[in-house]
Amino acid sequence: MEQHSQTDDTTESRRILEGQLRECYGRVVYSHKTHEKCADILLSRMSTIKLWQIILSATTTGGFIAAIFGAGEIGAAVGIVVSTILLALNAYTKNYDLGELAQKHKQAANDLWIVREKYLSLLVDLRMREKPLESLQKHRDELIERLHSVYSGAPSTTFQAYKKAQEALKELEDMTFSDAEIDTFLPQELKRG
Repeated sequence: MEQHSQTDDTTESRRILEGQLRECYGRVVYSHKTHEKCADILLSRMSTIKLWQIILSATTTGGFIAAIFGAGEIGAAVGIVVSTILLALNAYTKNYDLGELAQKHKQAANDLWIVREKYLSLLVDLRMREKPLESLQKHRDELIERLHSVYSGAPSTTFQAYKKAQEALKELEDMTFSDAEIDTFLPQELKRG
């Protein structure tokens, strides 16, 4: 009778651990995708700013050249207004390095990717029932420490990036594959279909 109760306790403990690991896995999946989306947004913004810097520089130069060759005050006024806008844009990019920030988000996403995969492996190990519960708990605690380290060094994400991550994961199913899709990547011996 006591052995049956102990088995029930172990099963319940494994079920509780699985619940926690699934929750952690889900959060890491979202964090990983959100950091990827933050990097994408910042790189797109940087590209747009650089394009505007080129356009404004050309317009400024054109305005001043026009002033020299007879457009007078109108050409000079256009040159002054546009160069002032360009100055403000350059000051913004000087104080806020979008490329560097995007790179930090990319690095955070890369660091989170390995943690995500380790959580998935831990869930598999739990389901296979080949490792003792204590070993799984130790591995879980190590992952929590690793995750804390990643989050401590990662830049803050934005709501816009979170919404894009949510769309990618829920609607576009970024993290899911059918058996047929997976089979196309595998050699014949490993295919299910």
